Amino acid sequence: MTAPIYDSKGQLQQIQSGLLEGEQIIAVYDAVGAGTGFIGLTTRRVIIQDKSFVGKRVAITSIPYAKVSSVSVVSNKSWAGQFFSTGTIAISVGTHTYEVEFRGSEKTQHVHNVILHYAS
Repeated sequence: MTAPIYDSKGQLQQIQSGLLEGEQIIAVYDAVGAGTGFIGLTTRRVIIQDKSFVGKRVAITSIPYAKVSSVSVVSNKSWAGQFFSTGTIAISVGTHTYEVEFRGSEKTQHVHNVILHYAS
């Protein structure tokens, strides 16, 4: 497997510290917007860091690919058909939907494709 893609070495190291035996990191992308710190993609699961809790608390949520019921790319398109500089991924797990916004539509598309590959 190739080296993981990542935006921040600290975020990559945080994911590395919690890997299961035989699990490999595919990518770790920094998120923008309120609440979410980053999303990690491994060969077994999606890992989302959520900073939206009261009192400086942070949650790391692991979502096994088998539990993902749908994944969507939500992007802003201008009237001329050009994509803006951010994109959002929506991951549905049961009745809950996690949304993560990224800088750049390429990251959004990559996350979508990886989740779709492992979830199907």
